[in-house]
Parts: sequence; structure tokens; C-alpha cells
Amino acid sequence: MTKRIAILGSTGSIGTQALNVIRRHRDLFSVEVLCAGSNADLLIQQALEFDPNAVAISDENKYQQVKEALEPHDIKVFCGMDSVADLMEMSTIDLVLASIVGFAGLRPTLRAIEHHKPIALANKETMIVAGEIVTRAALENHVPILPVDSEHSAIFQSLVGEGGGVDKILLTASGGPFRGYNRQQLAKVTLADALKHPNWSMGRKVTIDSASLMNKGLEVIEAKWLFDIPAERIQVLVHPQSIIHSMVQYVDGSIKAQLGVPTMETPIQYAFSFPERIESHLPRLDWQKYSQLTFESPDMDTFRCLALAYQAIAQGGNMPCIMNAANEVAVQRFIDGKLTFLQIADFVEKQMQTAPFIAQPTLDDLFQTDAEIRKQA
Repeated sequence: MTKRIAILGSTGSIGTQALNVIRRHRDLFSVEVLCAGSNADLLIQQALEFDPNAVAISDENKYQQVKEALEPHDIKVFCGMDSVADLMEMSTIDLVLASIVGFAGLRPTLRAIEHHKPIALANKETMIVAGEIVTRAALENHVPILPVDSEHSAIFQSLVGEGGGVDKILLTASGGPFRGYNRQQLAKVTLADALKHPNWSMGRKVTIDSASLMNKGLEVIEAKWLFDIPAERIQVLVHPQSIIHSMVQYVDGSIKAQLGVPTMETPIQYAFSFPERIESHLPRLDWQKYSQLTFESPDMDTFRCLALAYQAIAQGGNMPCIMNAANEVAVQRFIDGKLTFLQIADFVEKQMQTAPFIAQPTLDDLFQTDAEIRKQA
């Protein structure tokens, strides 16, 4: 019997790579639900190929186009984010890949957890904004959260089979396209420059976050909640080759690491097949091409977003939510040409200094905080 998968964010970078995995292993996996934002053309193409039970498109203006294309094929079509969340209640879903980019992924992921669906988590903002709430819900509903981010998958794989005794997590970062730049150089970079990641193929928002090191700050917060370890015991290491995806150091001084070629299909496939490993067509690591694996400390004075993330998790409460919302707005402004690259961190810091702080937020508080930051910004 195949594992029936719902993909939240099917037309994005993670979603399309997940469909590559399913395409190669149709004897093991099938698509039950596809959910997309506004890319109606690609959603239709995916649905016609994978024949899901249902699809949903968040952009209500695209609903009619999708409905007319898929109705003759007996595929149910829904629209709006409320429908995306409602679909998570389907009893026929065996696993949910949460890969919607940004805060929008929180509500459907929580709904899936409440209905006892295992989560393959690629939406880090879910844990940034509401890590305590999400992990508590997963525990109460006996739902596993399987990390899909390459770094968190590497940590997870390094923890499997261990009974504890973790000293610290070593979270690796490529350094992005601007590794080694000073602030004067960063003042001149363009959007096109920021989108030229040296190792990974990702969506625009994640690629820009990688360039600013905000992505690594978000991953520190995510790791804190996923692996129940204080942020001060999570060390970021810049590793330009992106071969070691992360490591775990144990109390006896031993270090376990997961290595491989830089592709997201490996952690996606591992989350889908866990606890089994299945064959992959992906290239094997050619050690002769990597005579050196190097490491260095991140420059948090120049790349201030990483420092802001550590500050947010230290303060706790709704501060990570404030930081995340401000960053999403700032990145979009950078894409739109309304902010320079260096102004992303300035914008985030200003919102963190001025937004109302709530020490013990409810889920409603977090949704209100996110809305207020976006409205004010």
C-alpha cells in the first residue's frame, strides 16, 4: 500500500522536488492532496500527472481556471487558505509535507497535527513563530515531526539510535553568495546578486534569507524547538562546500555528521520513507572533488540578521514572531526595490524594538502580532 501524501506548497521549490521523489517511487508514494498559492498553470499540470483526490489554490482569483481544468478529471478543487486547512482533516492522508513558505504555513500545519497527521516539515516559520505551541500539539497528538530542511534532517539523522547525551548542535551554513563581504560591499549588492546562491537551488525568499544569514538564524530557532536544546548550545559554522549538512556533538566528545551532495531531494525522500532508507538516483559524493572541507565562524557584525535571531529567541515570547513577520516584509521590499540589502536588518531591528512584546502569547496573540507587524510595515 502506498503512503498517501498531501503537499502544501506543491508549486514551490520543495514541492516540485517532492514530486520528483514521488515520480520515481510510485510504488511507495502517491499524491492525495496538492495545495498551491497562485501558480494555477503548474498546479493544473501537477494534478493531471499525479491524479490527487483534491487540490486547493490559495488565490481565489485562480479558482475558476483550476476548477474548469480539473473537474472533467474528477479531481475536487477548493480555494482559499481556510480550505487548505480544512483539507488536512481528510482521513485518507498518511503524511503532510508542510512546504508553504512563510507564516501562512502555520494554520494548516497545526490543523494536520490536530488530526494526527505525521508532518514532514519544510516550513521553518511554523516553528519560528509558534515552536512551543506546535511541539506541544505534536506531543499531545502523538504526531511525529520529520524535518526536511537539509540541516535539521542531518541533525535528526545524527540523533537516530542515540539515547541522549547531546552536548551541542553544530549547524552548518554555506555563507551564501556574499561570504567574506564587508558592509561597504554589501551596500552595492543587487537582487540578482542575492539570488545567485553558490550551492543550493531554492525559492527567492529562502535564497535571500540565506544571503543575509537570516535563514540560519531561523534554523537556530527551529532547531531549538525540534530537538529541545537551548539556543546557546547551537553553534553556527560556515562551511562553504555544503557537504556536511550539520553535526551533533555528544558529551563524550564524539561528533556524528550527515554528509552528501547538496540537494533537497535527499532529506525529502528520507522524511517520506523514515524509518527506512530507499534507493535514490541522485549523484553520489565524489570525494576526489573535495580535497578540503573548511569551516569558519559567521560574521554576525556584518550579517546582523543572524544576531537578531539569537536576540529574538533569547527574549522569547512573541519576539520571534515579530522578527519573522518583519523579515518577510523586508525581503519582499528588497525584491520590489524599496529596500537595499543592508536595510533588511535595519528594518527587522526597528520592528523588534518598537512592536508590543508579549511574554506568553497565545496562538491568537501570534496571529495578531503577525497581522499588526505587516499592517504597520
